[in-house]
Amino acid sequence: MSAVDTKVVMKTDLKEFPLFARGKVRDIFDLGDKLLFVASDRISAFDVVLPNGIPGKGEVLTQMSLFWFDFLKPVIDHHLVTAEVDEYPKPLRKHRDILENRSMIVVKAKRIEAECIVRGYISGSMWKELIEARRRGSNNVHGFDFPPGLRESEKLPRPIFTPSSKNDTGHDENISFEELEKIVGKESASLCRDKSLAIYKKAADYALTKGIIIADTKFEFGFHNGQMILIDEVLSPDSSRFWPADEYQVGRGQPSFDKQPIRDYLESLNWNKKPPAPKLPDEVVRATSERYMKVMELLTGK
Repeated sequence: MSAVDTKVVMKTDLKEFPLFARGKVRDIFDLGDKLLFVASDRISAFDVVLPNGIPGKGEVLTQMSLFWFDFLKPVIDHHLVTAEVDEYPKPLRKHRDILENRSMIVVKAKRIEAECIVRGYISGSMWKELIEARRRGSNNVHGFDFPPGLRESEKLPRPIFTPSSKNDTGHDENISFEELEKIVGKESASLCRDKSLAIYKKAADYALTKGIIIADTKFEFGFHNGQMILIDEVLSPDSSRFWPADEYQVGRGQPSFDKQPIRDYLESLNWNKKPPAPKLPDEVVRATSERYMKVMELLTGK
């Protein structure tokens, strides 16, 4: 069976429990003192959810998060309670065909309203902002002085913490650490920075042993019982830039294990990047699905 023939889950409706939130990818249901996260196969590009899903994507996101939650436990605790459907409340077990491998029950945490981004390499929006700063005669972006000769995709002297504003429906904006302090408070901002950098180092060192460069990634944190914990999903192709180490070359954009085939296809169209989004061809869907599955296999062995 080809990837595009696999059943795609675009939306889940579970009548037994109320919908808590529906994001770009996840459907979240309120279980009282806990939440049920269901990762759909929806995919967005340029902040627009596309009409096709990516086969297996929700399972990849969930299984990778489960792997990293366990791997990162020495650094920080997480919100996971269980991902075993047999341990779910009885009314949910009849939905096993939907929930198996793509869902998890988590504690309710008070979310910190910021995206916590760590960059080990210069790429993406930060590279674009650096180019713009250089046009003004500066190498400073959001309080960071970058080396004058730094090139696209180059490894930074040390990983940096570059938070962004939190926007569940639109585009996140890069902000300075001082702006983060104003949003979440000084103590929480310092915790976000220190934990993010520690998580990144442990994960990036491990990934390199599997032939993967983690160029940058974003984390979300919350507070539960007075303790800051890792929430949402972690170190997946949706939240991270994974580059194959054997193809890495400074001075250009890198091939990556993410939705790049989708971005490339959409950029080739005369589309204004506003809803409704165009339908993706089967070959683009297949190429994206294969990238998600490949990086999961490389990093988790599954």
